[in-house]
Amino acid sequence: MPANRLLLPVANPDTADRLLETAINIARDRSLEILVLSVVTVPMQLSLEQARRDLDIADRRTLVADVAERARSDGLEASGRIRFARTVASAICGVTAAEPVSTILLGWRGRPRRQDVVLGSHIDGVLADAPCDVLVERLDEGPTEVSSILVPVAGGPNTELAAEVAGSLARAHEARVELVTVTAGRDEETVAEARDLLTRTAPALGAVEAVERTVLEGAVIETIVDRTARHDATVIGAAETGLLRRVLVGSVPETVGREADSTVVMAKRNEPVSQALWRRLRDRVRELR
Repeated sequence: MPANRLLLPVANPDTADRLLETAINIARDRSLEILVLSVVTVPMQLSLEQARRDLDIADRRTLVADVAERARSDGLEASGRIRFARTVASAICGVTAAEPVSTILLGWRGRPRRQDVVLGSHIDGVLADAPCDVLVERLDEGPTEVSSILVPVAGGPNTELAAEVAGSLARAHEARVELVTVTAGRDEETVAEARDLLTRTAPALGAVEAVERTVLEGAVIETIVDRTARHDATVIGAAETGLLRRVLVGSVPETVGREADSTVVMAKRNEPVSQALWRRLRDRVRELR
């Protein structure tokens, strides 16, 4: 069965509307069904069977039904699930293993990092284990009308996924897109390589009426954060290399996600381990030439 569903975990009615808007924009553009999920976490002293039988989850059922109905009223196929599990991450990953899910959209409140936790224990777990693409949207009071979208470009499959998502959002809102990459210098060869990277990334946007390609010089994080103030939304790919936590998010996307002056969506492409290792080996060989 082809992976044709976008999984939308919801827990709070106050944030479900914002996530649903993004989910609808992406699902419509990619011809995906929306699968709304609410996870009921069960403490160890209670069996899952007892929880299913005894816990009052009327509010969860109402939330899932309402979100799915709003998606259907917008012309999309949508259904809902309630899942009982020990952790939110295990429930979400379990659903993706059992259902034809291609993409998960998670909400993130942008809280300060805790020791050994990057975005949050639930989100970190999903990013590490989900067998599909994962999008993380910062939930804030940002603009609901989107006229311009920033896509920081670093290369690799996560940047490509970020561009694809930005293209979906741009078509939904008739927005312009700026692809931007940051260099440490302005010599001719460095700028030429940066412009080539932007040119290779642009096709992932798909059909977008207005696309600007910009090469900037400076400190990467500060330069990108400053640039976000010019846009209503920023879509950025997860880091491509480094230790486990930096593979999941990375210092640049994480910091941009916390400090940007616009709505932020972080994107992580699912790659089979063998494919990812081969790509990194190939890129390393290129660097040594």
